[in-house]
Amino acid sequence: MTATTPTPNAGAAGSFTIGGDLRVNRLGFGSMQLTGAGVWGDPRDPDEAVRVLRRAVDLGVNLIDTADAYGPFVAERLIKQALHPYPDDLVIATKAGFTRPGPGSWVPDGRPAHLREAVESSLTNLEVGRIDLLQLHRVDPRVTLEDQIGTLKALQDEGKIRHIGLSEVTVAQLEAASKIVPIVTVQNLYNLTNRSSGDLLDHATRAGIGFIPWFPLATGALAGQHSALARLSYRLGATPSQLALAWLLRRSPVMLPIPGTSSVIHLEDNVGAAEIELSDADFEAIAAAAA
Repeated sequence: MTATTPTPNAGAAGSFTIGGDLRVNRLGFGSMQLTGAGVWGDPRDPDEAVRVLRRAVDLGVNLIDTADAYGPFVAERLIKQALHPYPDDLVIATKAGFTRPGPGSWVPDGRPAHLREAVESSLTNLEVGRIDLLQLHRVDPRVTLEDQIGTLKALQDEGKIRHIGLSEVTVAQLEAASKIVPIVTVQNLYNLTNRSSGDLLDHATRAGIGFIPWFPLATGALAGQHSALARLSYRLGATPSQLALAWLLRRSPVMLPIPGTSSVIHLEDNVGAAEIELSDADFEAIAAAAA
């Protein structure tokens, strides 16, 4: 493997083209941690949140994942504050499909009226004329999939959404949704310690659909010096979080990790993963250590 450089760049991870026309560097950024406790309210240090977003772009990150539910609305507004007017190559992916009664509380809401209202809100909060990638945050079991995806397709036909993705779905749900409208990304929980969505990842790899793993660092469990990867990180000359992210990047060419943080220092460490090239033996050793 190669060591990280002092000034990492997300472009070293290679690129992936979402939906055939949105080319992004494969190591992105997730904005959920830029909000307050319980993913609710403003961050403890709003100025640092803005610095993180601007530094991410400086380091070559051009895929930022967010959601109307983060805050709610806080993350989207921070992205606008930090980065608007946006660089031409920046892709902002947001989500709709949750309501937030309070801190730590998430209620799926796939009613067409709610989805339409959420998309209109995101257009305003991000100050964009069209959302690059709108992901259904959750499939609401109370509403038919046809109604949920059909609403997003209607918004796409109206020019308010460029591409459509799904979050936390099965292969069967992806296939059903794809019969209604092209699905260009899926976003499921996936990391070294939780590979339960491996079948969906394999399906996405075969189909050329982007796979965005949320909690790629297992909410920090893989990032510390006492993590399962600590001994390997010493031998390989990288931090545990870098190894966890490098493993994901090598797992599939459609993998688009979006590690999030509220710290510029942690951001720079995460982006350093883009520079790491794992050998076959390193890849297997990391998987075994985490298991």
